[in-house]
Amino acid sequence: MAYLADYADTGAAALYGEAPANAGMTPGEEQRHLLAYAPLVKRIVRQLNSQVSGAVSREDMEQIGLMGLLEALRRYGTPDQGFGSYASLRVRGAILDELRRQDWRPRAVRQDSHRVRDALRELTRKLGREPLEKEAAAALGVTLEEFRQHVLDDCAEEMLSFDEVLQEATEHAHGAPSPEEAYLVRRSLEQVLGSLNEKEQRVIQMIYEFELSYKEIAAVLDLSDARVCQLNKSALAKMKAALQRA
Repeated sequence: MAYLADYADTGAAALYGEAPANAGMTPGEEQRHLLAYAPLVKRIVRQLNSQVSGAVSREDMEQIGLMGLLEALRRYGTPDQGFGSYASLRVRGAILDELRRQDWRPRAVRQDSHRVRDALRELTRKLGREPLEKEAAAALGVTLEEFRQHVLDDCAEEMLSFDEVLQEATEHAHGAPSPEEAYLVRRSLEQVLGSLNEKEQRVIQMIYEFELSYKEIAAVLDLSDARVCQLNKSALAKMKAALQRA
């Protein structure tokens, strides 16, 4: 879980304006660093594009991500070892903000997601456990593939990210966090992540450390894309709730 330290340390700096102050770069230097970190933008876009099922073009998402990267460069200054984690926060946040601003999901899809969510809660109550995908599809009267698409649509509605969980943790500190407070943030994240089940931990690690897409994770874990999406959403919701209680 070493990646938690990178996220916690650079995330706290980003939130409280503690990034290095040497942000005055020439246009040529900015262009060089943008080119160097463009693969980071492409990786994040590849992840998010799988979550929104291609509803927004990859080219548009990459353009938004590059603008986020440029903002990160101007706030941070000359990149060093910690810049990658800092830039990931800014790039992912810029893309998610724009997707939410556009309210890209059709109203019919949003309404259907609420119907499916309510039906699954009722089925879970009756079974006393989370239903299998086949059980859920049968209860809803849809095919397995249709149910999986429902799940992906529902997950994409919130698009909660690990970065937002990090922000939730660091905002518990009032003002710039001291080294002791930064350590407590990191410890809290480690404890919360440790409380997840094994599959949830692996999904979180593969998404946010190894930057794999849902489809790639599904192949590794022998699950459907929809199930990976559910595990990611469940894990992040548990982490956020636990940090709010802390």
